[in-house]
Amino acid sequence: MIISPPFLPAAGLTAGDNEANPPKLDPMMDLVDTFELAHGIYPFAFDRRWHCGVHLMPSTQNEKVRAIADGEVVAYRVCQKAYDGGDGSLDSNAGFVLLKHSTETGEGRTITFYSLYMHLLDLNSYTSMSADGGLLPAFLRTPSPGGDLEPALAQSGRSTLRVRRKDVIGWIGGCHGQRHLHFEIFMTKPDYDAYFGRTQLGSPAASTAAGSDCWGHSCFMIPAGKSFKRLPDGAGPDGKLKGIAFDALQAGQNAGQLFVEMFFHKGSKYTNVWAVTSDGKHNLLTATPVKEKDYEYDMYKRATALYPACASDGYELLRFGRILSTPVTLTTPAARATWMRVTFAAGQEGYIDVSDDAILKLSDADFSTFMGWQKITEGNTPFSADGLCDIDALKKILKDVKDHQTPQDATLKQEYKKEDVLAQYVKSNASVREQLRGFICEAPSEWDSSHNEERHRKLKDEGEFYHGDDAGYAAFMKRLTSFQFWNKTGLDTGQKLWFFHPLAFVRHFRKCGWLSKGEFELVYSDSHYKRNSNPTPDELRSKYLIPLNLATRKFGLVSPLRLAHFLGQGAVESGWLTSMQETSMTGVVLPGIVHGKVKNPTSQLSEASLGHWYGKIDVEDDPWFRSEKFNSHGGRISSSYDWRNGNCDKSDSQKFRGRGFKQLTGRSNYADYWVFRGWINRASFNASWWLDPEFIRHNRSAMKKIPADIADPQRVSLPENCIDSGAFYLVCERPKVTGTIDKDIPSVAIVESQKQEEKAASRAVTYAINGGYIDDVRRLEYTRLAKGFICD
Repeated sequence: MIISPPFLPAAGLTAGDNEANPPKLDPMMDLVDTFELAHGIYPFAFDRRWHCGVHLMPSTQNEKVRAIADGEVVAYRVCQKAYDGGDGSLDSNAGFVLLKHSTETGEGRTITFYSLYMHLLDLNSYTSMSADGGLLPAFLRTPSPGGDLEPALAQSGRSTLRVRRKDVIGWIGGCHGQRHLHFEIFMTKPDYDAYFGRTQLGSPAASTAAGSDCWGHSCFMIPAGKSFKRLPDGAGPDGKLKGIAFDALQAGQNAGQLFVEMFFHKGSKYTNVWAVTSDGKHNLLTATPVKEKDYEYDMYKRATALYPACASDGYELLRFGRILSTPVTLTTPAARATWMRVTFAAGQEGYIDVSDDAILKLSDADFSTFMGWQKITEGNTPFSADGLCDIDALKKILKDVKDHQTPQDATLKQEYKKEDVLAQYVKSNASVREQLRGFICEAPSEWDSSHNEERHRKLKDEGEFYHGDDAGYAAFMKRLTSFQFWNKTGLDTGQKLWFFHPLAFVRHFRKCGWLSKGEFELVYSDSHYKRNSNPTPDELRSKYLIPLNLATRKFGLVSPLRLAHFLGQGAVESGWLTSMQETSMTGVVLPGIVHGKVKNPTSQLSEASLGHWYGKIDVEDDPWFRSEKFNSHGGRISSSYDWRNGNCDKSDSQKFRGRGFKQLTGRSNYADYWVFRGWINRASFNASWWLDPEFIRHNRSAMKKIPADIADPQRVSLPENCIDSGAFYLVCERPKVTGTIDKDIPSVAIVESQKQEEKAASRAVTYAINGGYIDDVRRLEYTRLAKGFICD
């Protein structure tokens, strides 16, 4: 799921983070959060009625409003001129765009939601705002059919209007003289039930996630009375466990339940800890996250040492605190021990094995109450029967026992005084505003006119604005209705919807990292494939999409920048997924040299259909792999694979040809991956067998060191392994690559100086993968292409 905020200011596109703690995990969202205005908070207005969106105003007056994700246009309205909001002046804008988004967030996790952009600027005002209407989709360049206040439906016959993420859909207008964008995100009840029914939202008690859907930050619930160790069990006097050094900490027990949040950022591991009180409140024990520098960059080394039976399982334990892949190799508690440093009391840290079944494991995918999410529905709503927010009910939900009212305020009956109390309570309390961002509310839409009388009838009560003024109330309702559009959307009227703080929603799902089918197609588009290719581009994308998402999640390649480099490099290595096994050429064969003329069709056959690796039987012997290779134009491709990368038997150059998304090549690289996956034991062969003097003399029969024995190298070509092996090679075999990527420009470079930085980063990644700059121009081109779709 790729999603971005409705504004992409240049300052956010170039913002990075430094070594400060806490790190800036999402500089763009940090900046856009500052655009939120006090007169339009979520989920209630200061007149105490539902307000299920936020008002946003960037510091740059003509900042473009953009679609937050790929979507279908449900309804829209383009106005030629501004509208009289009731004061006799053209001070309000009724233009809007309503989008429907359907995407994926995990294995079988489709999510459908809507985004609304209200109070878009009228066409007459474009000149004064230096707004270029030519940047808009064609349907937004002219007034809506039927007049300024008549919404247009996107559905027209069989065609549906669609927009892409980051498409410009307007500029900021305003309402009642206040310039802002009203921005909402909501779901219908069926869509909400389909997605959140499989999460822990609203559950009073957390439990370990039942499925394998896991993304974002990992979280752990540690029961009271658990023992924390000074050093992990089995560590020696030097603090080393199986060669991995651990700092000496403190031993002790946690008095109460602990909530632990763990995440990785630019190679380092960060941990926050809260003590959970008896009433469910959280008290932060870590003033800043505990930072373990370069932990992620060194994680392969740790996993290999600590989990020799299956470093792949161990790698997931270190990243997630649990094993997500199947089948599981590390089946015993002792084999799964995962020692994590955790603050268990003020100023005290110790080690605890988080693989303990008594410790609950969650992630951002679970939407647990313990992670700050609150489901607000009829059973716990802060809204009274009159449709107005009651501050005392709100405090109960927030577990706020402090009294923020004066004795005089508490007894006042006038509604405007109650409004003042609520406004002061929220404005003066940052923790309250933060908790409100976690409210997921079942509420009516303010754009549905069927709720109007219920929502506003109190305005006619004694002491209220329209008491005794029926004509004024009728005029107010007419103006209100003219802004509303729900009856044009095709959605049920009178229904309640599920609303989210829209910026909190965007920020949260930006941590997902899961590519949907449509998003994958944008990067690996049909234009990169030959006409009538077999398999088709769609078949290839469908075949490899889930393995791609699983591999990027496992190896921490889900940040936009890392994912862009992974896809850009992989496009060259795998020929846009068409070649998961290296092919050969037939032509002129000379001693030690092959001048290729055409591709060898036998080398292109799937080894799954062959039933064995290509070359296992004598009739498949192929001189290409053990020769110096030239293409049909005479260009040198590479040298022989004989006696390289650990190859030492006669058939090795062909047996261990390039396979997978990153073309894993050579017996030594295969051995590393086989050991990582637990398919062979490292004790079954001699490390660095290529240092045997007889290997150097190319004398296999006299070698004393035993090379790794791999009978089925074709396993790398299977969909579930080919992307995984590519990510393994990039992250584990070339451990400095990820750090190089992390230093790249966080968006597509535009100015020349940044282009040079971007080029240098791409070349460094290319060299690390290939030991040279093979196809470096195309690799940079495809990485920039991926950046354009994935990064802000």
